[in-house]
Amino acid sequence: MASTAQSRIKSISYAKYGYLFILPFFLVYCFFQIWPLINTFILSFQGNASHTGEFVGFDNYQTLLFGGDSRSLRKIHTQFLEALGNTVILWVGNFIPQILLSLLLAVWFTDSKLHIPGKGFFKVVMYLPNIITAVSVAALFLRLISNQTSSAVNGIWMSWGHEKFDFEGAKIYEGTAGWSRGIVMFIQTWMWFGNTMIMMMSGILGINPSLFEAANIDGANSRQVLTKVTLPLLRPMVVYTLITSMIGGLQMFDIPYLYHSDKTAINEHLRTVAIFVYENFHVADMKNVRYGYSGAASVLLFLITVILGIFVFRMNRDADEARKKKERRALVKEYKKQQKLAKQGGIV
Repeated sequence: MASTAQSRIKSISYAKYGYLFILPFFLVYCFFQIWPLINTFILSFQGNASHTGEFVGFDNYQTLLFGGDSRSLRKIHTQFLEALGNTVILWVGNFIPQILLSLLLAVWFTDSKLHIPGKGFFKVVMYLPNIITAVSVAALFLRLISNQTSSAVNGIWMSWGHEKFDFEGAKIYEGTAGWSRGIVMFIQTWMWFGNTMIMMMSGILGINPSLFEAANIDGANSRQVLTKVTLPLLRPMVVYTLITSMIGGLQMFDIPYLYHSDKTAINEHLRTVAIFVYENFHVADMKNVRYGYSGAASVLLFLITVILGIFVFRMNRDADEARKKKERRALVKEYKKQQKLAKQGGIV
């Protein structure tokens, strides 16, 4: 009798209550994430302007990647390729100095030999730009250095008797992109290096201290400890930072879009793929709306991000671990083959 009651008690499951608690999250996620993603794929196969809603197959992808016979199609193709190039350049231009500066600061802040006063204060100050909204940062730099006569740098420049400097359109050298691209790279680096520094510090602090002690006992200098111990063991964190930075960088929108004194004219050197999508999706005249191109550009950006992410992951994975995994798969395959042959021969 007791055993029956105990079995009945054990059979009661409270898992349904857990599902009820997490249900709101999944509902919100599906409504605001999954459905927009599915709808984007649907829009990428539909026409533009007066043909909105009509199925056109892969015509939008063909136009973005290869252009077309008409002038308007060639213009769309050129704008997309330029936007893609700008996106990659802006991301690479801010990620390289960001990772180098963050790694240098992380090594300094975690080195027990260096007694830097006020470490906590500097960490907080360097992380602060990361928690400021992009709108506030863009407004800040428009007041500091921009085409506006009220900007700090232009005000000082004009007080010396010079004409207003065109920071947003002037080129550093003939044939180059100009000052605006360098300023946006600096803003992105300034905003995100604190977060990357914290990530690098967490990775370094996760390394076994006995490895550093052994290196010091063996007479290794700081450069050798960094290159032979820290960097190899920090590779997983660097790969994680690279992939997350790449995902965010390829979707870059806020700073390049907001760093304009005249919001009606986007600088061609700052037009990213996300801005290209926005420009084709939000137009004043509904007769010229191009939902298809926006959807196709979003899908292409998604595919490019996935391909680059897989490439980076495979290039930075542990070669020895990959070799061992391949050998284990070969052994399992050979074992199954031998078992199959044994059964066919009637041995088993």
